[in-house]
Amino acid sequence: MSNLEELTLNITNEERNTFMDGTQLDNEIIVHMPRLSKFTFHICTKIELHHLVNYLSSDDIQRTFTNTRYQQMGCILSYTAGRAICHVFSLPYMFDRLNYIGNNFLPIVFTHVRRLTVHDKVPFQHEFFVRIARFFPLLKVFHVLNFQSQKVVSDKRNSTDNELFSIVEYPHLVTLSLFLSHIDYVEQFLNETKTHLPCLTTLEVNYDRLTIVTENFTRNITRLNCAKVEQLCIRTIIVHSKDVYEYFPLL
Repeated sequence: MSNLEELTLNITNEERNTFMDGTQLDNEIIVHMPRLSKFTFHICTKIELHHLVNYLSSDDIQRTFTNTRYQQMGCILSYTAGRAICHVFSLPYMFDRLNYIGNNFLPIVFTHVRRLTVHDKVPFQHEFFVRIARFFPLLKVFHVLNFQSQKVVSDKRNSTDNELFSIVEYPHLVTLSLFLSHIDYVEQFLNETKTHLPCLTTLEVNYDRLTIVTENFTRNITRLNCAKVEQLCIRTIIVHSKDVYEYFPLL
């Protein structure tokens, strides 16, 4: 493609044992496009830890992007759950989804991202969700994968310590998936003193955890964030009680 002047590249690779970096990008792709003047990219590399050749940091990878045609770029790298996931991308980030980032991500505003998946072996604290709301302001679909309990003791759900936290608001969020999450994150999102979800219409969650957090669909402090849910995905066959339909009036 020697005459190509503009290129948008969004790929995920799971068949490597090293991260894609700037040097490889130059030698394997850019060198074949001498007229390229605009390059918008997001490259995600997923590697099983036992296949990984070198353990690097995000700074190590960013230092390899010396080609001036990249202008600004970013890197998010996480080692979690038996594998490493590395995202390298041009700035501003121009794609509508970003999958599998953890607690450590760049403090930049991802204005185009509508779908986000977060995953980590380290607990997500309240402050993490504050940062997500700030840096992903137009988020519509949110998947949270984390089986680690938050440091706040989860059985103190009625504690006034909640007042110490600012309320996180996701004004555009319509779909929330918590099925692969610890019960603390069900509490994190449904408790209106922690999170405000004014547009939530689809909730994916473990039914047993939902009944505990809502106190069998009687708890007022979790009622507001459930009020507009139209689709409740629980991955089990069950006949809902009258209390469920009163708690989810639009179901």
